[in-house]
Amino acid sequence: MLAKVRILLGISGGIAAYKSAELTRLLIKAGADVRVVMTEGAQAFITPLTFQALSGNPVHTHLLDPEAEAGMGHIELAKWADLIVVAPASADVMARLAAGMANDLLTTLCLATDAKVLLAPAMNQAMWHHPATQQNARQLEAYGYQLMGPGQGEQACGDVGFGRMLEPEQLADLIIAAAGELQSVPKALMAPQGSLSGKTVTITAGPTREAVDPVRYISNHSSGKMGFALAEAALKAGAQVNLIAGPVQIQAPAGVNLIAVLSAQQMLEASLLVIEQTDIFIAAAAVADYRPLNAADQKMKKQPGQNDLVLHLVQNPDIVATVAKHEARPFTVGFAAETQDVDAYAADKLVRKNLDMIIANDVSRTDIGFNSDQNAVTLLWQEEGTLQSLRPDQAAKQDLAQDLMRCIASRFNLQSKDDAQV
Repeated sequence: MLAKVRILLGISGGIAAYKSAELTRLLIKAGADVRVVMTEGAQAFITPLTFQALSGNPVHTHLLDPEAEAGMGHIELAKWADLIVVAPASADVMARLAAGMANDLLTTLCLATDAKVLLAPAMNQAMWHHPATQQNARQLEAYGYQLMGPGQGEQACGDVGFGRMLEPEQLADLIIAAAGELQSVPKALMAPQGSLSGKTVTITAGPTREAVDPVRYISNHSSGKMGFALAEAALKAGAQVNLIAGPVQIQAPAGVNLIAVLSAQQMLEASLLVIEQTDIFIAAAAVADYRPLNAADQKMKKQPGQNDLVLHLVQNPDIVATVAKHEARPFTVGFAAETQDVDAYAADKLVRKNLDMIIANDVSRTDIGFNSDQNAVTLLWQEEGTLQSLRPDQAAKQDLAQDLMRCIASRFNLQSKDDAQV
């Protein structure tokens, strides 16, 4: 549920700090990459060694660590996180964050990040109800911080009331929900721009036309916008790009090697011509599944008394499956344009066609997909025998293509590294 999500867990001073150990374990179990930051007060209640053992990463405790600061460590840490969670968030930390202070590592990171920040208040019930704390809570929410709790119950001092930090299981559920609302894909899956420098990406795009006669053809509503956007994104990632396009009405990005085709057979032949020089193949075209067995040489005329016409259709070649089993097989990414059970059909195609990744979208929706400038997709792949999925937010195809290409580049580079080590 948190696969590849980078969570920076901040721990401030308070008896509730012991609960954060269990929270760390739950986040790790859910698939998150967790880094821990502790204030000086937090270290009076629980040791950094505990969190180092649980997270598998060094614990950060000092703002001006000479070794880390040689590389602007605190800024890099702020950029690294998809989410920042402060649990427990003491009254002191909340006050300093509300005032915009950055006088220790934790408050500096919260001020320097563009990630969403979640706070789990934990303090004595009288401190929570104090007008200053309530004002700070309102100010933090106005800044965009999300408060998780506090809960109500018996406190360590013996008081009863609001101020208890929520239980780790409750916090984990809220963090998972917040991760699901991220406005972009997790940073761990985002390869940097230029990550495909020296590589060749071949992309098919648009529809195909299967001739019935010299005038008529079988086709579909694909505009080619998604494939062309991916071609532009691949260029920005530093790749050389072959764009094999069916008949479309849009301009190809400057810098691509445009190969114009009409039919599925032509698209397959063009793909095989460049396959040995291709590192990544992305089959974004909406290829007609069938074509007439015999296309008429002349325009077919209506015949007197003939009220129907029967066309004998045969199956077109499966381009992406052919590429995926080729001896010069590149990293192969398919598309699944479906109208029902979208993810299930896509997962089946991923395995059945031996693809590295597949991008699924629901073309039954009129607000996305064919001819629309917007799209919403699910990206699926296998990792160590387990199906993984990622669902970026609906976005303009140009913006979505940038995220998809960085994810594809990240998986390609990771697989290439693994292959090199074998």
